[in-house]
Amino acid sequence: MFTLSTESTVDLTKEHLDKRGIPAICYTYTFDGEDFDDDMRQTNGLAIFYNKLISGQHPTTSQINVEKYKEYFRPLLQKGDLLHIAFSSALSNSVFNAQKAGAELQSEFPDRKIYVVDSTCACVGQGLLVDTLADKRDAGADIDELYQWTEQNKTKLQHLFYSTTLTYFKRSGRVSTITALIGNILRICPVMHTNQSGKIVPVAKSISETKAVSRLLEQVAKTIDNGAEYSGKLWLGHSDYISSANKVISQLKNSYPKADIRLFDIGPVIASHCGPGTVFVSYWGQERIK
Repeated sequence: MFTLSTESTVDLTKEHLDKRGIPAICYTYTFDGEDFDDDMRQTNGLAIFYNKLISGQHPTTSQINVEKYKEYFRPLLQKGDLLHIAFSSALSNSVFNAQKAGAELQSEFPDRKIYVVDSTCACVGQGLLVDTLADKRDAGADIDELYQWTEQNKTKLQHLFYSTTLTYFKRSGRVSTITALIGNILRICPVMHTNQSGKIVPVAKSISETKAVSRLLEQVAKTIDNGAEYSGKLWLGHSDYISSANKVISQLKNSYPKADIRLFDIGPVIASHCGPGTVFVSYWGQERIK
């Protein structure tokens, strides 16, 4: 027996993960010195979070430390082996703490297999990866097969998004102050994606959101598996921007009628760094660029 595990940065609901049999460790975020759990929509915390964000309050996030990982991993290892899919190392050092926790617990559980994977993913892209692994687990794949498949295929998972403001990317160090200032003045709506290591890199700098959507859809068409015949998961996330996300969904449904298209809320940990006004798309496609 083994457990497939992940983190709240998958931006799926707790209900969804419970149905798939996937436990998750929760990150926290902080407003004015008060800590809150990213509880994966179990409460109305997300609505409160976005209200605070829009009112001008600035949240912070932090890594999950080694001891918290050990407390989380220990009961899972008492049941069996563990495959843990962690948040991208390009966006947080938490995965290194998870790997250290796994290594330290190996002596306590010498007969257990402990795999901690740097997903190179975030947001619903990480969720899509974990959900795909659950499909394979339920189809009979063992832990070694899942681990090997993940390492071989995780960089074929595409992540594209656009944002209507660069202010939050500036605060988190994703773009420079000058770039953010010029971008906001010119109302630039950048389209970005992640490379093989999970770093955020620009695809296009569009002057309007309409053009950003067009460029995003063009990039999907260039990189998606099997073109218009794609029948896999094509998942979206939005940060308090459902009207724009629904417009993108409408076009994606026309272009990829066989795809499993779903929409999720971007949670507080990711939204602390992208802010409101972001739409994210993930799907299986070509190998990401280096």
